[in-house]
Amino acid sequence: MNMPSSSTKQFGQQATNVGDQGAAAADNAARTAQRGIDDAASSLSNTVEDLRSQAAPIINRVTTQAQDAARRGMDAVREGSQQIRDRAVTAADTTVAYVKDEPVKSMLIAAATGAALMGLVTLLGRSRHD
Repeated sequence: MNMPSSSTKQFGQQATNVGDQGAAAADNAARTAQRGIDDAASSLSNTVEDLRSQAAPIINRVTTQAQDAARRGMDAVREGSQQIRDRAVTAADTTVAYVKDEPVKSMLIAAATGAALMGLVTLLGRSRHD
């Protein structure tokens, strides 16, 4: 067998050293990249947390305003429906009083109104069939 010469050993040693240096450089680059990624992720996380903390008061304020608007709307509907009920009661009382005071006139008005409504219904019924 041939024994390797000293220059072959040196070349092998140099190749090993270059490989080791390359591996060390790659490992160093990977660590540096990982640190960069970690720093970027931490910065992004901090930014998201900052935005979340800034948005929370705004969301709370908007929610409160929406609840207040809904409450005012419900109050307005209640008040409006109460006014309609009051007007209906007043109209019913006024009608009853009128019928008591003018029974014949009330019957004639009711008959005329009924006849007019029947004529309108008949007219509308004919126009649909034509």
